[in-house]
Amino acid sequence: MRGLRRIVVAALVVALAIGIAVMGASELGGEVVTLHTASPDGEVTTRIWIVADAGYAWLRAGVPENGWLLRIDANPEVVVERGGESLRFRAVPVRDDPAIRDRIHQRMRQDYGMADRIVSLLRDGSRSVPVRLDPIAEPVEPD
Repeated sequence: MRGLRRIVVAALVVALAIGIAVMGASELGGEVVTLHTASPDGEVTTRIWIVADAGYAWLRAGVPENGWLLRIDANPEVVVERGGESLRFRAVPVRDDPAIRDRIHQRMRQDYGMADRIVSLLRDGSRSVPVRLDPIAEPVEPD
């Protein structure tokens, strides 16, 4: 019984260490923007990586069930805080194009390096969803 308890505690410590490593990697890996999405309960903010490709800014959801991606499905108009500016976009998930998914993976790997490798340990890259940000011309009203 004592041996089983040690195994369980060790497994929990390892899981916690991995979680901390992933969170640290996601914040320290490179540029992190703040994504504002709408939910029935109000606005939700998410800190997330962003890359540029083919003239657009792109986000990547690690899994299709990601909360911010589900909110985008319900309401694709988002605000991204980047470099001191708040910009409006129409977020367009690209689910059915493996070539785009692979290209965005490559851009994330180029821009975020080891941090992307660490985060990638916990997800199946074939399930991720790239999200293109199409600019909306309206300015964001200051709070």
